[in-house]
Parts: sequence; structure tokens; C-alpha cells
Amino acid sequence: MTTRDFCIKWLAYGLALLPVWLLELFVLSRYPFMGIKPMLLPLAAVAVAALEGPSGGAGFGLAVGVLFDASAGLSGFGVALLTAIGLGAGLLARYVLRQNLLGCFLCSVLALLLLDAFRILPRLLLELAAPQVLVTVAGKELLWSLCFVPPVYLIFRWVFDRVPKATVF
Repeated sequence: MTTRDFCIKWLAYGLALLPVWLLELFVLSRYPFMGIKPMLLPLAAVAVAALEGPSGGAGFGLAVGVLFDASAGLSGFGVALLTAIGLGAGLLARYVLRQNLLGCFLCSVLALLLLDAFRILPRLLLELAAPQVLVTVAGKELLWSLCFVPPVYLIFRWVFDRVPKATVF
């Protein structure tokens, strides 16, 4: 793969991320369903990781983590976590599961559980809220976010089918 092909490929993924990010940031966050806002950026990182594998997933997870931190104000936490999620989802999809919608869905469940665990644990340890409330909200957020796995996956699958395949680092 030439450098030009490599740049076109990741530019196409970046452009495909734009509507997902705008949907999460400007539409779904302003009109929450039953008070719950879904997380679409982690789903995008998992979708690309499921399609591209561990190295592409980690790199795209890093980029998505920057957007995730910028929109959620997590100061570096999202960058590290989404990079690890991209790497892990890429490894799982390539070597354990299949690189298809089902593999992406299972990796998305694990990614969202991991994100919620890291968001809930400090609140539990500091006793900022009742555990039942935190788990209920996290469960609803997980279920609502999982409803968006098929459309997010299909956006990135469409890009994957049209860009050069070989990625060499």
C-alpha cells in the first residue's frame, strides 16, 4: 500500500466518523431518550477495530479518544481507554470472533461495559450516589447505545469495502 492509499484510507474513516460524532454531540445529547444519552464514539472505534484489526483499531481508537475527551471533558482518560479498547476489539475480532456485525456487537458490549466500569467505580468508591442508581443508569445507557451498533458498523463497513485493505506500519 502506498502512502497515498494509506492517507486516503484513514481520511475516509475520519470523514465517516464525522456524522457519528455530530449525531452524538448535537442531536442525541440534546434529546435524550428517557434521560439517557447513548455513547456512539466508542462504537465507532470498535467498528473500525473489528474491520481493520488491532493496529488500525488502536490508532483509530486514539483519534476517537481525543474527540471523546474533548466532548466529555475527561482530560486524557478517554484517549488511553479508547486506544486500549481499539486494540482489544481488534484482537478479539481478528483472532477470537469474526470480523462481522456480530463480532462488532460483542466487542461493543465489552467496550461499553469497560467504559461504564471506569466511570462508575470512582463514584461508588467515593459514595457519591447509590449503587442501584449508578447501575440502573449505566444499564440503560448500555442498552440504548447498543441500538446504534448496526448503523455505526454499516457506515464503517461501507468505507472498508471501498478503501485499500493492506495496512503496513
